[in-house]
Amino acid sequence: MSNKIKIAVDAMGSDNAPIADITGSIKSIKDSKETDFDIILVGDKDKLNFELSKHNNYDKSRITIHHASDVITMKDEPALAVRSKRESSIVKGINLHKDSGADAFISAGNTGAVMAASTLILGRIKGVSRPTIAALFPSTQGFTVVADVGANVDTKPQNLYEFAVMTSIYAEQILGYINPTIALLSVGEEESKGDERTQEAYKLIKQSKLNFVGNVEGRDILGNKARVIICDGFSGNVVLKLTESIPKLLKTKLVEFSKKSLFNKIITGLSKGTLKKVLEELDYQEYGGVPLLGVNGVTIIGHGSSNEKAMKNMILKAREMVIKQVNMRIAEELSN
Repeated sequence: MSNKIKIAVDAMGSDNAPIADITGSIKSIKDSKETDFDIILVGDKDKLNFELSKHNNYDKSRITIHHASDVITMKDEPALAVRSKRESSIVKGINLHKDSGADAFISAGNTGAVMAASTLILGRIKGVSRPTIAALFPSTQGFTVVADVGANVDTKPQNLYEFAVMTSIYAEQILGYINPTIALLSVGEEESKGDERTQEAYKLIKQSKLNFVGNVEGRDILGNKARVIICDGFSGNVVLKLTESIPKLLKTKLVEFSKKSLFNKIITGLSKGTLKKVLEELDYQEYGGVPLLGVNGVTIIGHGSSNEKAMKNMILKAREMVIKQVNMRIAEELSN
């Protein structure tokens, strides 16, 4: 009997499905030194078999198919789709996870549907009132983890406190940040700054044993004020989408600069390698997806436009979440 980690992949979810999903799955097997995980592709078996037949030179025993005849599209209303499309790749994949047929689930499909299905089917960890999505942002100190970045538009102070606990554990277990510093995103650094919700959350987190350093402003997200920054999902999602637009803006500006003169073109050409490395740190494809923290399972959510690199990295992140037992740590912490 195999003791390998099994990762269910929504192979019909991304904008480029099933090509990017399948190619990314194969790359995770071929590129990773780790051999302790297998992949279950969830989707239309005929379409998946056809696409898999185009690939060779990989361990085919490590990829299997779990048939799902339906798909939740990006246009579907999340909660309604989860209830009505029970044969969809998202619902069947998460049910597979719940029934212990898989140890984790990843999807670059409809984000709202993945969150709704994970919460309804897997359930919340005891002590968690709302799950949260945590995202990595490059900073002057490595990475800053921001939560929430879209799961909860409206939040209460208790929610923000729970986000702080869950994200602190994630930063410690996955990123290796020992006793990470935690801050609240606000409109000023003083304790009195921010709306009533932020001020109340400030008191809750300050009274806890978390390594709380107070409020920070938006400019500090890419700085070194704190390893973890907590906010509501509305603000976090705006920050996330703005940050995702930076590489495209910089590339456009570099092209414009190079076209102004031959000298500029030479300078840009000479620094091309360095610029590429810098821009890679701002590319969400490098980090794969973001974890949905607080559910009884491992769910990784990817961008709809995820390419094969992003899908590969999502799979590897799911594997690490399973190994590090992040959910067990969250349950232990919130039960105290």
